Amino acid sequence: MCRNIKTLFNFDPPVSEDEVKAATLQFVRKITGFNKPSKANEAAFQAAIEEISGISSRLLHSLETVAPPKNREEEAAKARARAAERFPKTA
Repeated sequence: MCRNIKTLFNFDPPVSEDEVKAATLQFVRKITGFNKPSKANEAAFQAAIEEISGISSRLLHSLETVAPPKNREEEAAKARARAAERFPKTA
C-alpha cells in the first residue's frame, strides 16, 4: 500500500492539495489496515485524513532547501527505470 506514497517536497510545480490527500489516504489506509472503513469507523477515518493532510501541507510549505526543484517527469522516468530493473519482464 505505502509504495504509492511519493516524495512531495521540492518539485516544480509545487505539490498540490490532491497529491497531499492521495498520500495521506494511503498512509491512513496503511496504519489502520482498512482499504475502506466500516460505517462505524468512517468518521474517524475521514477526520484522520483531514488532520494529517493539513499537517502534511503545513510541513511541506514550511520546509526550505537550497537544492534546485526536481522535475516530475524526470523523477517518474527514474522510478520507472528502477522498477524495470527490480522487476524485469519475463516472456
